[in-house]
Amino acid sequence: MKVVVSATGPGLQAATSPTFGRCPTYVFVDSETMQAETMENIAANAPGGAGIQAAQFVLEHGAQAVISGRVGPNAIDVLNAAQVPVYAFSGGTVQQAIEAFNAGQLQQASVGPMGRGGGRGTGRGMGRYVSAGAASAQAAPPAADQAKDIEALQQELAGLRQQLAAVLEKLDQMQKE
Repeated sequence: MKVVVSATGPGLQAATSPTFGRCPTYVFVDSETMQAETMENIAANAPGGAGIQAAQFVLEHGAQAVISGRVGPNAIDVLNAAQVPVYAFSGGTVQQAIEAFNAGQLQQASVGPMGRGGGRGTGRGMGRYVSAGAASAQAAPPAADQAKDIEALQQELAGLRQQLAAVLEKLDQMQKE
Protein backbone atom coordinates (compact mmCIF):
# COMPACT_ATOMS: atom_id res chain seq x y z
CA MET A 1 0.00 0.00 0.00
CA LYS A 2 1.26 3.48 -0.86
CA VAL A 3 1.21 5.50 2.36
CA VAL A 4 2.18 9.16 2.61
CA VAL A 5 3.68 10.58 5.81
CA SER A 6 3.95 14.31 6.50
CA ALA A 7 7.59 14.94 7.35
CA THR A 8 10.15 17.61 8.15
CA GLY A 9 12.72 16.24 5.72
CA PRO A 10 13.56 13.50 3.23
CA GLY A 11 13.62 9.75 3.71
CA LEU A 12 12.60 7.19 6.28
CA GLN A 13 14.72 8.71 9.05
CA ALA A 14 13.10 12.14 8.77
CA ALA A 15 11.04 13.35 11.70
CA THR A 16 7.31 13.29 11.14
CA SER A 17 5.62 16.66 10.94
CA PRO A 18 2.95 17.69 13.44
CA THR A 19 1.03 19.31 10.58
CA PHE A 20 -0.25 18.09 7.23
CA GLY A 21 -1.05 21.04 4.98
CA ARG A 22 2.07 23.08 5.70
CA CYS A 23 4.66 20.38 6.38
CA PRO A 24 7.89 20.81 4.37
CA THR A 25 7.85 17.38 2.70
CA TYR A 26 5.83 14.25 2.09
CA VAL A 27 7.45 10.85 2.17
CA PHE A 28 5.55 8.31 0.07
CA VAL A 29 6.30 4.81 1.33
CA ASP A 30 5.38 1.39 0.00
CA SER A 31 4.31 -0.13 3.31
CA GLU A 32 5.33 -3.63 2.20
CA THR A 33 8.80 -2.95 0.76
CA MET A 34 9.59 0.24 2.73
CA GLN A 35 10.72 1.91 -0.50
CA ALA A 36 10.42 5.65 0.00
CA GLU A 37 10.15 8.69 -2.26
CA THR A 38 10.26 12.22 -0.86
CA MET A 39 8.43 15.13 -2.47
CA GLU A 40 8.41 18.77 -1.46
CA ASN A 41 5.03 20.03 -0.27
CA ILE A 42 3.97 22.46 -2.98
CA ALA A 43 1.31 23.91 -0.68
CA ALA A 44 3.55 24.63 2.31
CA ASN A 45 3.81 28.34 1.55
CA ALA A 46 0.39 28.83 -0.01
CA PRO A 47 -1.32 32.02 1.16
CA GLY A 48 -4.53 30.06 1.73
CA GLY A 49 -6.06 26.68 1.09
CA ALA A 50 -2.89 24.78 1.92
CA GLY A 51 -4.76 21.79 3.33
CA ILE A 52 -6.92 21.33 0.26
CA GLN A 53 -3.95 21.76 -2.10
CA ALA A 54 -1.86 19.34 -0.04
CA ALA A 55 -4.62 16.73 0.02
CA GLN A 56 -5.08 17.00 -3.74
CA PHE A 57 -1.31 16.72 -4.24
CA VAL A 58 -0.94 13.51 -2.22
CA LEU A 59 -3.99 12.01 -3.94
CA GLU A 60 -2.56 12.86 -7.37
CA HIS A 61 0.59 10.99 -6.36
CA GLY A 62 -1.31 7.85 -5.44
CA ALA A 63 -1.57 7.98 -1.66
CA GLN A 64 -3.83 5.22 -0.36
CA ALA A 65 -3.46 6.26 3.30
CA VAL A 66 -2.16 9.35 5.12
CA ILE A 67 -0.17 9.46 8.35
CA SER A 68 0.26 12.86 9.95
CA GLY A 69 -0.01 14.96 13.06
CA ARG A 70 -2.91 17.40 12.84
CA VAL A 71 -4.92 17.49 9.63
CA GLY A 72 -7.29 20.39 9.05
CA PRO A 73 -10.98 19.95 8.31
CA ASN A 74 -10.72 20.98 4.65
CA ALA A 75 -7.94 18.50 3.95
CA ILE A 76 -9.75 15.73 5.81
CA ASP A 77 -12.88 16.43 3.76
CA VAL A 78 -10.91 16.02 0.50
CA LEU A 79 -9.23 12.83 1.73
CA ASN A 80 -12.52 11.40 3.04
CA ALA A 81 -14.21 12.12 -0.30
CA ALA A 82 -11.47 10.07 -1.99
CA GLN A 83 -11.92 7.32 0.65
CA VAL A 84 -8.31 7.69 1.78
CA PRO A 85 -7.99 7.03 5.53
CA VAL A 86 -6.00 9.37 7.75
CA TYR A 87 -4.05 8.08 10.74
CA ALA A 88 -2.76 10.22 13.58
CA PHE A 89 0.91 9.94 14.50
CA SER A 90 3.23 12.38 16.22
CA GLY A 91 6.73 12.37 17.58
CA GLY A 92 8.86 9.92 15.66
CA THR A 93 10.43 9.14 12.32
CA VAL A 94 8.71 8.28 9.07
CA GLN A 95 9.95 4.72 9.47
CA GLN A 96 8.46 4.48 12.97
CA ALA A 97 5.15 5.79 11.64
CA ILE A 98 5.07 3.16 8.88
CA GLU A 99 6.06 0.41 11.32
CA ALA A 100 3.25 1.45 13.67
CA PHE A 101 0.86 1.52 10.70
CA ASN A 102 1.93 -1.97 9.60
CA ALA A 103 1.52 -3.26 13.16
CA GLY A 104 -2.03 -1.87 13.33
CA GLN A 105 -1.08 0.47 16.18
CA LEU A 106 -2.42 3.70 14.65
CA GLN A 107 -5.94 4.93 15.15
CA GLN A 108 -7.84 6.38 12.27
CA ALA A 109 -8.14 10.12 12.76
CA SER A 110 -11.44 11.89 13.30
CA VAL A 111 -12.55 15.52 13.25
CA GLY A 112 -13.20 17.11 16.62
CA PRO A 113 -13.73 20.54 18.18
CA MET A 114 -10.69 22.72 18.63
CA GLY A 115 -11.84 25.77 20.50
CA ARG A 116 -10.93 29.35 19.80
CA GLY A 117 -7.45 30.40 18.79
CA GLY A 118 -5.93 26.91 18.81
CA GLY A 119 -4.88 26.99 15.18
CA ARG A 120 -2.29 28.99 13.34
CA GLY A 121 -4.70 30.50 10.85
CA THR A 122 -6.59 33.74 10.80
CA GLY A 123 -9.76 32.52 12.44
CA ARG A 124 -11.63 31.72 9.22
CA GLY A 125 -11.70 27.97 9.87
CA MET A 126 -14.49 25.86 11.19
CA GLY A 127 -12.94 25.44 14.64
CA ARG A 128 -12.11 21.77 14.13
CA TYR A 129 -9.00 19.66 14.04
CA VAL A 130 -8.23 16.05 13.39
CA SER A 131 -7.22 13.87 16.25
CA ALA A 132 -6.87 10.18 16.99
CA GLY A 133 -10.08 8.87 18.49
CA ALA A 134 -13.29 10.84 18.58
CA ALA A 135 -13.76 10.28 22.30
CA SER A 136 -10.47 11.98 23.11
CA ALA A 137 -10.93 14.90 20.72
CA GLN A 138 -11.74 17.36 23.50
CA ALA A 139 -9.18 16.12 25.99
CA ALA A 140 -5.77 17.75 26.29
CA PRO A 141 -2.96 15.57 24.94
CA PRO A 142 -0.93 13.64 27.51
CA ALA A 143 2.22 15.44 28.64
CA ALA A 144 4.51 13.03 26.78
CA ASP A 145 2.60 13.54 23.52
CA GLN A 146 2.56 17.27 24.07
CA ALA A 147 6.34 17.28 24.61
CA LYS A 148 6.79 15.33 21.37
CA ASP A 149 4.50 17.74 19.54
CA ILE A 150 6.46 20.70 20.91
CA GLU A 151 9.75 19.14 19.82
CA ALA A 152 8.39 18.38 16.36
CA LEU A 153 7.03 21.92 16.03
CA GLN A 154 10.40 23.32 17.10
CA GLN A 155 12.10 21.21 14.42
CA GLU A 156 9.62 22.41 11.83
CA LEU A 157 10.14 26.00 12.97
CA ALA A 158 13.91 25.63 12.58
CA GLY A 159 13.40 24.41 9.03
CA LEU A 160 11.02 27.27 8.26
CA ARG A 161 13.52 29.77 9.66
CA GLN A 162 16.18 28.35 7.35
CA GLN A 163 13.81 28.62 4.40
CA LEU A 164 12.92 32.19 5.36
CA ALA A 165 16.59 33.15 5.69
CA ALA A 166 17.30 31.73 2.22
CA VAL A 167 14.34 33.60 0.71
CA LEU A 168 15.35 36.85 2.39
CA GLU A 169 18.94 36.44 1.21
CA LYS A 170 17.81 35.77 -2.37
CA LEU A 171 15.43 38.74 -2.25
CA ASP A 172 18.19 40.96 -0.93
CA GLN A 173 20.52 39.84 -3.74
CA MET A 174 17.85 40.44 -6.37
CA GLN A 175 17.12 43.92 -5.05
CA LYS A 176 20.83 44.82 -5.19
CA GLU A 177 21.04 43.82 -8.86
